[in-house]
Amino acid sequence: MFTWVNKEQGGRNKEGDMFQTVTEGLQSLYAKKLLPLEETYLFHDFHSPALEEADFHSKPMVLLVGQYSTGKTTFIRYLLEQDFPGMRIGPEPTTDGFIAVMYNENEGVVPGNALVVDPKKPFRKLNAFGNAFLNRFICSQMPNQVLQSISIIDTPGILSGEKQRISRGYDFSEVLRWFGERVDRIILLFDAHKLDISDEFSEAIRAFRGQDDKIRVVLNKADQVDTQQLMRVYGALMWSLGKVINTPEVVRVYLGSFWAKPLQNADNRRLFEAETQDLFRDIQGLPRNAALRKLNDLIKRARLAKVHAYIISYLKKEMPSLFGKEKKKEELIAHLPEIYQILQREHHISPGDFPNVIKMQEQLQHYDFSKFPSLKVKLIESVDRMLSTKISSLMNMIREEENKQPSQMVMGGAFEDSSDGPFGHGYGEGISAGADTEDWIVSRDKHRYDEIFYTLMPVNGKVTGINAKKEMMSSRLPNTVLGKIWKLADCDKDGMLDDEEFALAQHLIRIKLEGFELPAELPNHLVPPSHRKNPTADILYNHMED
Repeated sequence: MFTWVNKEQGGRNKEGDMFQTVTEGLQSLYAKKLLPLEETYLFHDFHSPALEEADFHSKPMVLLVGQYSTGKTTFIRYLLEQDFPGMRIGPEPTTDGFIAVMYNENEGVVPGNALVVDPKKPFRKLNAFGNAFLNRFICSQMPNQVLQSISIIDTPGILSGEKQRISRGYDFSEVLRWFGERVDRIILLFDAHKLDISDEFSEAIRAFRGQDDKIRVVLNKADQVDTQQLMRVYGALMWSLGKVINTPEVVRVYLGSFWAKPLQNADNRRLFEAETQDLFRDIQGLPRNAALRKLNDLIKRARLAKVHAYIISYLKKEMPSLFGKEKKKEELIAHLPEIYQILQREHHISPGDFPNVIKMQEQLQHYDFSKFPSLKVKLIESVDRMLSTKISSLMNMIREEENKQPSQMVMGGAFEDSSDGPFGHGYGEGISAGADTEDWIVSRDKHRYDEIFYTLMPVNGKVTGINAKKEMMSSRLPNTVLGKIWKLADCDKDGMLDDEEFALAQHLIRIKLEGFELPAELPNHLVPPSHRKNPTADILYNHMED
């Protein structure tokens, strides 16, 4: 039935499974170990459709979710640095459907009904949501370098009110949950002027329950408020998210203005640049971590499938053989929370592994418990062996693949490396200041540093560490930082500082106080002139020695 494993080329491990890559291993384990358990206990009817070959081979996907006019479509254009087919941008709700932006040599749009029958695309199971959804789902294809590494899913702008939820014609939250299980990153976009989280947006965020590690938050259009307002907006956003995302960890929020327009408020330019670089690094690492993400998702799926099997088999066991089936069914559904607790104690299951009890109660109404299968221990044991032994071998394969293959990163578009030019992040700032000038940048303020130097009673033109310590500690920097500055400034490693070394130490202190990081080694352009090697003199000296 499954022809995923290449029997001619694959190597055989000690368990007898044949696979050369982590992706092949995941496919093989799912087909042989987990899929039989899912099919036996109707897992696909209750939770998630069966995985297909395209689910394992698809590129990493980024899902964008947010209320209307938060800049989701503009964010995609910002990353790609070009328009994509089917794109519409405006202050009003313009995107009324899902758009999968993917790579293809030929630019064009593929409608949803044609998309879900393509075995090479990971969207076949979306067919279950019907024409109401498929009519609002398209694939935008284009030859863009960014899309060679990742795919991006644009979603409809979320509005408030019951009318919008009803008028969609399909279960919006269930579609988001389907995507949330399969994507590598979920980005929630917020507008700095529009922080309210509507009921439908709250419901959409809750659809990502169990996918908290994939969620990132972007506070877009942050340049439209000043620093004081931005601080209050950030606090209000964190407070609102805390009420919806019930996790003890704080969600990572990136501040910025993700469009190619001039900043309205440039006071926080440095902050926006740093946040943008952090977000880009997070997205760029998705291809490198794709196999690990798929492995993690398979483990979560296996744990849920085990719990589901215990629930179904328990309901089967409690059903009477002849009379009173309907009454017993209603009783079991009503006492499902207590059943969860019983199974939790009996099988040592974590409470977080159980499905949502209310949703499970609603789904169970449509089934005949007497037709449920009883507990098949061998299926459970097979999944347990997969989790305990075979997953660890795949973890080792992931490390081996990372060592053998070149580092995979998203390139092109806004990710194009600009570090070599003057507009790269941090260029000409902090420790890099003065790198492209002929004079020693410390000399610009050396006259001020000299005044302090000569008050420290130098002997033979140098101050001791004891005398310099008090002055350096006036910066209130921690001793660990001052110790690092001392090592960088003491170029000749004699335990004392001359006037140039002392000026360098003061320059490094100022850099640290301005919020920049210190280097592991002193850059050449910061080495004091009197401590620099003279290449010509070295050549003459070596020639005389010869």
